[in-house]
Amino acid sequence: MSTMAPRPAQPTSIPVFRRILVYGSVLAAGIAVVGAVVGGLAAGAEGVVSALIGTLLSVVFMGITAGSILVANRFAGTAAAIGAFFGIVMGGWLVKFVVFLVLMVLLKDQPWIQPVVLFLSIIAGVVGSLLVDVFVLMKSRMTYASDIALPTAAHDD
Repeated sequence: MSTMAPRPAQPTSIPVFRRILVYGSVLAAGIAVVGAVVGGLAAGAEGVVSALIGTLLSVVFMGITAGSILVANRFAGTAAAIGAFFGIVMGGWLVKFVVFLVLMVLLKDQPWIQPVVLFLSIIAGVVGSLLVDVFVLMKSRMTYASDIALPTAAHDD
């Protein structure tokens, strides 16, 4: 018979990151529509394609960040929690960095890309995702020191 300690409840940050993913998706849809219209007016079909690619890059990178934290939270309460958390989150960051560099090298000289529209849609996605993070965290009503078990008070008899 093995005695396993019960796993603690899920970290309180999980609903926050889920909300970030939902709001970020809604924001990305808005950026895609506005970017496609403005890109289409400014640069034709190349502008539409560039705006959609830039928005897609922003969504994927935002999703990797929030998703890696949600995956890493599955290790909460285990012996490997700290190492697993930072390994997964830093691994996600490295994946984003490498994928971004590779995509920029591959896309830079493509005739069907309008670089200014691509750049502006990526910037809109990055700034928008930061604003979503701030908005969701401000509205989360999460304490600064969550998931902390306080020691029981010692009684002086």
